[in-house]
Amino acid sequence: MTFFEAKDVVKQYAGHKALNKVSISVPKGSIFGLLGPNGAGKTTLIRIINQITGPDAGEVFFNGQPLKPEDVKRIGYLPEERGLYKKMKVGEQAVYLAQLKGMSQKEATKKLKAWFDKFDILPWWDKKVEELSKGMAQKVQFIVTILHEPELLIFDEPFSGFDPINANLLKKEILELRDKGATIIFSTHNMGSVEEICDHIALINKSEKILDGPVEQIKKKYRTNTYEINYIGEFDKLDQVLKADFEIIDQAKGIEFNTLKIKLNNGSTSNELLEQLLPYLNIVSFREIIPNMNDIFIRVVKESKTI
Repeated sequence: MTFFEAKDVVKQYAGHKALNKVSISVPKGSIFGLLGPNGAGKTTLIRIINQITGPDAGEVFFNGQPLKPEDVKRIGYLPEERGLYKKMKVGEQAVYLAQLKGMSQKEATKKLKAWFDKFDILPWWDKKVEELSKGMAQKVQFIVTILHEPELLIFDEPFSGFDPINANLLKKEILELRDKGATIIFSTHNMGSVEEICDHIALINKSEKILDGPVEQIKKKYRTNTYEINYIGEFDKLDQVLKADFEIIDQAKGIEFNTLKIKLNNGSTSNELLEQLLPYLNIVSFREIIPNMNDIFIRVVKESKTI
């Protein structure tokens, strides 16, 4: 079931088209990666979803209905460029921001203190924001973003500035939010994070969508039919034994075993490759090399520039 949808969205600024007929469909209860190089148009699309600006053409749907001004209360947005009022007390400001999302002071205070305790920042409740470290301030903003339990959450580079321990803490919370029913749009340049938590992705480049779909399907689509074989033994004339359909990409000697990387061409199969290798090599492991999202990102962006 689609929870958020943009259809042929166009946004033009003076002399620059930020979005050119971009369409995305975000499944309900999923984590959707919105990817692209700097200046691709991601932030513009996020601003449209948050109704900070409007599209020049196209349609935007929220839970099957055209996006309405009141839908903003059903959305939580953590921008990449974050800002808190530095002279205000931490707890006072967090309560104020929660009230802007329709929560009562009593409810907001109770839930905020529970989250502050969970994130180990409760002792900072009565401190001024300017006394917080960058990481602690980011924790406060993350909490405020999710506190009113929005149906749609938008995180723009949520792990920026976090050490690995706190980044993992946030990843765990984001996954739990999804499992509890939230739909999440996740914008990042960190392809490792995409592979860890995203179910679907869309890649925007130069104002146009150039790739989208479930992460696992995309990785399979861009597979190169290349296999890595770890083996024990010596065989320097392997290239003379293998059929022409098997292309040796790399061969390296190691301490415990040696490694081969072989590409399968012309419809040849992994079983056929194994049949060719077994008479000559003592195979330790055999696996297909599936490209990671970083490799796919670079490849697709480069290919789009040549079109």
